[in-house]
Amino acid sequence: MSIFDKLNGNATTNTNSNAGTKTFTFARLPESLAEMQSLPEAVLNDPFQTAALTVCALCVYAADKNIGAEMLNWLRGPRPLSNHDISFLNDRFRDGHHVAFSYFEGAVPENDYTPAQPFKLTIEAGPYADANEGYKKLHIRSGGADNAREIVLRKKADGQWLLWDQFLLVSIRPPKSADPWA
Repeated sequence: MSIFDKLNGNATTNTNSNAGTKTFTFARLPESLAEMQSLPEAVLNDPFQTAALTVCALCVYAADKNIGAEMLNWLRGPRPLSNHDISFLNDRFRDGHHVAFSYFEGAVPENDYTPAQPFKLTIEAGPYADANEGYKKLHIRSGGADNAREIVLRKKADGQWLLWDQFLLVSIRPPKSADPWA
């Protein structure tokens, strides 16, 4: 049985670009590092690709910490997750997986953050995206927050963009099924 048994379909990925905004479409989410590395985005030659794969890895982490950590470590390159990073991730996923899935189109509190399929993820470069040389600050909107959340990528000398930091796992509105006021 799939770790995303009710969510996955067939694997294909498409990327559309629009002046500072890129939308990635995944027919299914990768369930292993090998599957992630087989995606077209895995060349990591564009910071938007790395950001999109980071959201996928966080979704996997919610379902299987070991596989998710393996994916995140690969996306981080020479800077693997520290014990502090792992503790932070474990704390953020204690209340469920909905935060990571909230970044996909259609995932809102009313449907308990169940994304529409295929999985669509839009990533934006704001006015300060290139404020620091060698780094790219991007933003991703959550269906459970009023403001987009930040992810920072760093460029290696070989041209690959790797995950430097993410601020995606902050609080969002609770899913309807967990909201005592709903």
